[in-house]
Amino acid sequence: MGTTSPKVPALTPEQVCRVSDYVELVWQDDEEAWARLEEFHRDGAELAQLVGKFGALLLDRYLTAVPAGHVDCEAGYVMDKLVAVATRYLKRWCYSGGGAQYAYTSAGFLIECMQEVHQFLADIRRDAYTGRPMATT
Repeated sequence: MGTTSPKVPALTPEQVCRVSDYVELVWQDDEEAWARLEEFHRDGAELAQLVGKFGALLLDRYLTAVPAGHVDCEAGYVMDKLVAVATRYLKRWCYSGGGAQYAYTSAGFLIECMQEVHQFLADIRRDAYTGRPMATT
């Protein structure tokens, strides 16, 4: 079950849950989380690409910088361009052949974009399985 938008990468519900688990572990930043992160980091470049795709999905569907009431104004235009640039950089980091360090850095960037990480990721996981925003355009 993936997205049909050509600019947003398709992710299966299992991939969404895997990368959500990873981002949540990065957010926890404690010894237990670090031990579990080592397992993810064995995937190296594959993990980085998955985080990049997930980030592009979040920036397109969930982390909208432009409030609905400001879409047509100049400030909304500027904010929209900032999101587009952030998406490009995120993809560049993750697809440049980098491994676990790129995934970790990108996960940190996404965490900075979220307000309530735990609840936010729970909502993303639920949406992945119910076919809400990420499964339809």
